[in-house]
Amino acid sequence: MQHAHELSLEGRVVAVAADRGHHFSKPTRDSIILVEGHGVEGDAHAGPFVRHRYLARRRPRLPNLRQVHLIPAELFASLSEAGFEVAAGDMGENITTTGLDLERMPLGTLIELGPTAIIELTGLRTPCVLIDRFRSGLKRQVLSSAETGPPFKSGVLGVVRAGGTVAARDIAQIRLPSPPFRPLPAL
Repeated sequence: MQHAHELSLEGRVVAVAADRGHHFSKPTRDSIILVEGHGVEGDAHAGPFVRHRYLARRRPRLPNLRQVHLIPAELFASLSEAGFEVAAGDMGENITTTGLDLERMPLGTLIELGPTAIIELTGLRTPCVLIDRFRSGLKRQVLSSAETGPPFKSGVLGVVRAGGTVAARDIAQIRLPSPPFRPLPAL
């Protein structure tokens, strides 16, 4: 686990996206509304209980730990160097940030977005087979070969602890949990 003093505690929102349908990519929007305990208003993954289609069929009363998906824009730059053109919303994320090491944040980190919204990080997003249907070979690019750090880089997932509107250019402020820090689990 990275030391707290090595983590950037302030970044910015560069884009927001939502989609009512279960599609891999989401169209970007001017703003989105986060609803406490629910997720992104009007998004297919919102709700108090699990919305992931595979899990929802098997265990429909599991709590939804995947209400909001965040991706660091820096990922797009590294994918671009590998020959993959990926833009905000393309990988199904709701919020694209810059300046934050999202995948290295500890479990329970709070991210304050815009004037009132707060997301609590619950895990790393596990890249699924759909990522290769979107761009062939992309899954291999988001799997990490590094000895330290997260096993893959396709963003993080969280739950909404306080609602509010989030838009591009909003500040994203990190509040770390009390130590000892635990790494984000794969979700």
